[in-house]
Amino acid sequence: MAEGDTGSDQRQNEEIEAMAAIYGEEWCVIDDCAKIFCIRISDDIDDPKWTLCLQVMLPNEYPGTAPPIYQLNAPWLKGQERVDLSNSLEEIYIQNIGESILYLWVEKIRDVLIQKSQMTEPGPDVKKKTEEEDVECEDDLILACQPENPVKALDFDISENQPEIEELPPIDHGIPITDRRSTFQAHLAPVVCPKQVKMVLAKLYENKKIASATHNIYAYRIYCEDKQTFLQDCEDDGETAAGGRLLHLMEILNVRNVMVVVSRWYGGILLGPDRFKHINNCARNILVEKNYTSSPEESSKGLGKNKKVKKDKKRNEH
Repeated sequence: MAEGDTGSDQRQNEEIEAMAAIYGEEWCVIDDCAKIFCIRISDDIDDPKWTLCLQVMLPNEYPGTAPPIYQLNAPWLKGQERVDLSNSLEEIYIQNIGESILYLWVEKIRDVLIQKSQMTEPGPDVKKKTEEEDVECEDDLILACQPENPVKALDFDISENQPEIEELPPIDHGIPITDRRSTFQAHLAPVVCPKQVKMVLAKLYENKKIASATHNIYAYRIYCEDKQTFLQDCEDDGETAAGGRLLHLMEILNVRNVMVVVSRWYGGILLGPDRFKHINNCARNILVEKNYTSSPEESSKGLGKNKKVKKDKKRNEH
């Protein structure tokens, strides 16, 4: 393990030196020991109209097996625009697992800023139109974006002082994404013990629509306060590597005490890599909607050395 850590440190140091050389004053060291950095990115260095600060923290496992923890800071970056940019960064990570990606992230953000400056937008002081949601509900496949029935909508209060609650937690259903006749929908539940994970899965499978899905991919992260470690696991359910990618997304967002299940109903047309984008998009949207995303300070505490992964070898029979 020591050799791996040494190799990771060397790769991180090489990337940090390269970034400092490339970006000069745009690159700022916030905490050298904790590997926290900030990059100021603008559409035009000489005459900036749009500027964004990307703050990153590099966990020990980066770039080998863990992503950078990041925060996007800009007063104008809100709503769907923030979601889209975050999705783009997470997609870059997923496509380059094990590689150094900070340069790719910075240049992706710069491309987005340049595109904004080339549009007819006057600048960040003028409020943008709120994002447009063009969602068509397909009644046969799509569950309402609320608990399925009153029994599930208990006034359920989860606290870290109750590690072994065995009541069924409330389950929320996200807005579906449909592409070429395939439909993806995320389901979310707060969980504080593995038994609740099984209860949530069992409850979801009582719904015939969910039980008939081609794949039900899931991942969960439970924070063990006493040991300051994460209990986490994932399941592909036949969609190779999808569970691991979903868990990576949850690690990037540093969510805790939650599970996400993404159902996919296959429509007969192969989507290729787009299917992973849709799985992550609907998962991320429901995590943001339900306020499971955290600040960079909490992210710094939550990942890195305190991360513990425990795999559940029992596959779901569905």
